[in-house]
Amino acid sequence: MRAVSSVTGRAVPLDRRDVDTDQIIPSDWLKRIERTGYGAGLFEAWRADPAFVLNDPRSAGAAILIAGANFGCGSSREHAAWALDDWGFRAIIAPSFADIFRSNCLATGLVTAELPEPDVARLLAAVSADPSLEVTVDVERRVVALPALSYRAPFVLDEVARHRLLEGRDAIDGTLAHGDAIAAYESRRDPWLPVLPAARAAR
Repeated sequence: MRAVSSVTGRAVPLDRRDVDTDQIIPSDWLKRIERTGYGAGLFEAWRADPAFVLNDPRSAGAAILIAGANFGCGSSREHAAWALDDWGFRAIIAPSFADIFRSNCLATGLVTAELPEPDVARLLAAVSADPSLEVTVDVERRVVALPALSYRAPFVLDEVARHRLLEGRDAIDGTLAHGDAIAAYESRRDPWLPVLPAARAAR
């Protein structure tokens, strides 16, 4: 997982609410066994419409997606976060996110910034009118900013999630950081109990 302290870039306005994970990445793509390459299937059905926002050349290279409430609802597929990341998005701004989707984004290093609905509506209107505007999602300070509008607002990000993003550590990395303590504990367990390989070697 990559470390991220701040994301600055152009934003794609997706003014739709209740965007579920099947719309983000259709189930046909779940047959793949890799974790990469899902960007090609991102919003596949919607991209069949030439007028869809991602087909606009001005959306190319955008780092931030701004969407409606309840983004990422539906099934718990990790592939939705992988597809958004593979496309090139590094942060998503919305009034609310599905909890499992938010967790999957965190495990991928994709920042989810939740703002009040009126604020999101203002940002959507601004970047729709001028796709060249740059938005910043600052993980370290937990702030979303759009300097062209003199807009700056805090977003909620718990300290564990913030630390993981800043350090580039997923849940497994967090556990492995305590490897010595885990091995020491395992070495004291009764011999009939299973032990980790590292603890077995230390005995």
